[in-house]
Amino acid sequence: MNDVLKTLGIKSINAGVYAGDDGWLENPAGAALHSLNPASNEIIATVSPARPAGYDAAVRAAQAGFASWRLLPAPRRGEVIRDLGNALRDYKEPLGELVSLENGKIRSEGLGEVQEMIDICDFAVGLSRQLYGLTMHSERPGHRMYEQWHPLGPIGVITAFNFPVAVWSWNAAIAAVCGDTMIWKPSPSTPLTAIAVQHICNRVMARHGVAGVFNLVIDADAAIGERMTADERLPLISFTGSIRAGKRVAQRVAARLGRSILELGGNNGIIVSADADLDLATRAIVFGAVGTAGQRCTTTRRLIVQRSISDELCNRLIRAYQSVAIGDPMAEGILMGPLVNEGAVDTMMAAIQRAESEGGQVLTGGIPRPDIGANFVEPAIIRMPRQTPLVRHETFAPILYVMEYEALAEAIAMHNAVPQGLSSAIFTGDLRSSEAFLSPAGSDCGIANVNIGTSGAEIGGAFGGEKETGGGRESGSDAWKAYMRRQTTTINFSGELPLAQGVEFDV
Repeated sequence: MNDVLKTLGIKSINAGVYAGDDGWLENPAGAALHSLNPASNEIIATVSPARPAGYDAAVRAAQAGFASWRLLPAPRRGEVIRDLGNALRDYKEPLGELVSLENGKIRSEGLGEVQEMIDICDFAVGLSRQLYGLTMHSERPGHRMYEQWHPLGPIGVITAFNFPVAVWSWNAAIAAVCGDTMIWKPSPSTPLTAIAVQHICNRVMARHGVAGVFNLVIDADAAIGERMTADERLPLISFTGSIRAGKRVAQRVAARLGRSILELGGNNGIIVSADADLDLATRAIVFGAVGTAGQRCTTTRRLIVQRSISDELCNRLIRAYQSVAIGDPMAEGILMGPLVNEGAVDTMMAAIQRAESEGGQVLTGGIPRPDIGANFVEPAIIRMPRQTPLVRHETFAPILYVMEYEALAEAIAMHNAVPQGLSSAIFTGDLRSSEAFLSPAGSDCGIANVNIGTSGAEIGGAFGGEKETGGGRESGSDAWKAYMRRQTTTINFSGELPLAQGVEFDV
């Protein structure tokens, strides 16, 4: 572990603010924020959290950086992001291992998260030459009308613990090529990964002679986040987190007529029909429900199975679950690490008790494993007689609720009858069933898959969901438009002044 920390520039005590030319700012009077290894609850390192003055310094740095960064041609900005992607390639292994140490996801997932950062940098480099605007035909002769897109300004990025670096990169790489600068507030549960990324960004900025593009503020509670959401200097807040917190962010940003990108909770379902490939479905369900210890926004939480195959599929899943190796996420062969903290374990245990009170039957798992560590628990499968109030609620833990259906229309109705709308999937060999699931009357989620699970979205497609998931979109497709302002421009080269809609006004 010490070699990983040293390689990434992590000290025993780390400053919690990076503010452009002001550099790293410490808060010696503040209480230290301890970063814990969830596999052992041991302290990895500590952070000196931000004070309001440090936050203001970071915003000023982002503002100063924006003044020059926005004028750099987008392809030149893309060269900086290309260099960032290459730097991440150089540090992929130690940064991925730090993700696993601080977050608890298994090593291959930690490395995969850094690869996702690299991929989005590659995407953004290409995007830097494709920030297209439309040209429209004017109704007035001798006029040209078109749209252009300009940088928006310094933006705030608030991320969650479960993807401590990838989600930042979705925002940062695209926002940077769009000409924005940013202030990043990571989860207080995973501050060290953010500090490591900031060190990498600093080297890249120095090589290109730019400053203030990437800035960092780390806080031990929600105080800095509250300042960010109310700060009129930040025209956009991108927030990833719970629905409850997201509603608060939406209200505060909207109150000042700012913009927000909200990536909130997911209560993702998979429909499995009788004609599905059950080998394929089983692998996808287990990864979707157990990966990252059930702590993904795209985790599979509800399984809606055609009644005629329900017992067979459940038996397959039980065997697969009982073979999942649980333990130190850095160890070879481990498939599931710990939950993020003991509070998450308590939440899972309370959900299992409530499921049983609502008529649920635990088929396997749901047992704490203190012999491994305080934050370890066996993933659970619970057969539910119906979609109860608990099932409609997202519990951020490895619990899979299984329900049955007869006809596809019933399954789709069950699937959509939750407040969240992030990711969804159907496993079927029937073309009509798959098309029905993807139709306007099918899945109401932002992501809908056929014969693929709910987890593992690619960066080329816009990521986000509907309903209480927040409606935000990050990563690929045309998500870049959220980070820019649109300007409609008309040029008159006629020498006359005809008015639109045939209006006459002579003086």
